[in-house]
Amino acid sequence: MSVKRIRLWDLPTRLFHWLLVLAIVASIVSGKLGGNLIEWHGKIGLFIVGLIVFRLVWGLIGSTYARFAQFFPTPAKLKAYLRGEWRGVGHNPLGAFSVFGLLGLVGFQVVSGLFSNDDIAFVGPLYDLVSRDLSNQLTGLHKLSTNLLFALIGLHLAAIAFYGHVKKDNLVKPMVRGWKETHEGESAKGGGLVALIVALAIAAAAVYAASGALIPPPPPPPPAAETPSW
Repeated sequence: MSVKRIRLWDLPTRLFHWLLVLAIVASIVSGKLGGNLIEWHGKIGLFIVGLIVFRLVWGLIGSTYARFAQFFPTPAKLKAYLRGEWRGVGHNPLGAFSVFGLLGLVGFQVVSGLFSNDDIAFVGPLYDLVSRDLSNQLTGLHKLSTNLLFALIGLHLAAIAFYGHVKKDNLVKPMVRGWKETHEGESAKGGGLVALIVALAIAAAAVYAASGALIPPPPPPPPAAETPSW
């Protein structure tokens, strides 16, 4: 079979991927250093909320290989992959587990962070919607799950290195350039301007809601009692 160049990853998918990488690194650094950077940690978290929501929507209405239905790891696909019989482009069945795992864990991180507190001065934008005890529990899980995130990132990087050095399949280039030289598959279709606008609008609405802008302000304090003049 002749090698052909196909359009694999659309621009929105690639931008999402690299922006998420930068945002996760920034959130880890700001969270570990703390201090005044904790405010930036919260802002980065809201940005990640937008990224995750965008990807979830884009996974439904984006181009061919960005859609979850295209690479969802069914038992049949996984069985064929383990037997060496799977053929295709984009995320393979094991890679799909990595994608869903990272999306789920990062999603949990940012959602729990919205209700968290640091026992000093910082509270998440949705802190007022839960009790103090629940906020403390979510804060603990938010910190604890960071270790699991490190593990998944490590596995993700190890898989990229394995495919590049052992299988001679560079997974990074297509995520940078968008196209891939392959014997199989056709160029991605769909995911046009209208789909992009819809995904961006929903992501922006999610960030707005996550920022606490929809929470009604607290009632004003009662007026001070007047002191008699006599």
